[in-house]
Amino acid sequence: MKAKTLKLTTALTAAALLSVSGAVAADKWDMPMGYSGSNFHSVTGAEFAKCVTKGTGGELEIVTHPGGSLFKGNEIKRAVQTGQAQIGERILSAHQNENALFGIDSIPFLATSFEDSVKLWKAAKPEFDKLLDSQNLVLLYSVPWPPQGLYFKKEVNSVADMKGIKFRSYNTATGRLAELTGMLPVQIEAAEISQAFATGVAESMVSSGSTGYDRKVWESLTHFYEVDAWLPRNYVFVNKDSWGGLSDGVKNVINGCASIAEYAGYWRSVQYTEFTIGQLAKNGMTVGKAGDALKGELQEIGKKMTAEWLEKAGPTGKAIVDAFKASQ
Repeated sequence: MKAKTLKLTTALTAAALLSVSGAVAADKWDMPMGYSGSNFHSVTGAEFAKCVTKGTGGELEIVTHPGGSLFKGNEIKRAVQTGQAQIGERILSAHQNENALFGIDSIPFLATSFEDSVKLWKAAKPEFDKLLDSQNLVLLYSVPWPPQGLYFKKEVNSVADMKGIKFRSYNTATGRLAELTGMLPVQIEAAEISQAFATGVAESMVSSGSTGYDRKVWESLTHFYEVDAWLPRNYVFVNKDSWGGLSDGVKNVINGCASIAEYAGYWRSVQYTEFTIGQLAKNGMTVGKAGDALKGELQEIGKKMTAEWLEKAGPTGKAIVDAFKASQ
């Protein structure tokens, strides 16, 4: 489905959802987002916001603030929990240090395709509803990123070639990956990627073609290896107190728009995968599958990280993984 069609679908569905009386005083919600306004997650979020605004007849207006412009990425979840913002978006695995379950989408080589990403999320979602409820949050929707690959500024054929490289990390899993490959983890938010590579603060990262394209990393990096390590997710959540103050009609509109956003975001991610990888190559990067030796070494590291995650996540994590594997 093309982006224009998705916009039209959103607009039409929003119109169909018009069921809220315009006589009620209008309310405004701010929605901080960590990624640039052109990123497909931010585009999907902006259309979700418009859908809600139109669908409620203006009773509730949601205004998005992409690129960490209202709160930096690592501040967004806390801001929504405490009511500084009513709604927000964040990458799920950024909170793995709070609870291992937040890292379910970043277990290396567990779910490596879009289809498996959906199955894994279906198995995990009930537990996330409970977890977020305990944190004063309500889950609305979640969208996967394209499969994660490795970026470098030199040719890499084995884990030994990675030793000493400064590696951009954004969660517990990427930090651990750096440690196990002999790289040096450096915590860098998405909005700071371009500057970090340009100044040499970082020299490598694991991310999607989408991030590389959005940040024009070919200005600093030279190689992208497709390893399909995992498909991390962004998720959109609401402050539970703010949610509780809404009428049933407004909640129904939000849930309807959230369903559209999840569907649209998923297909954007699918389409964006091939497009962005092509753009990396078009702009001079060497793009291709990782060699068998490198992929084999990474898979061994993935087994170790999976075992570590299962130990931290306990019975709940094991139940999710077991349910996912049974669905394959």
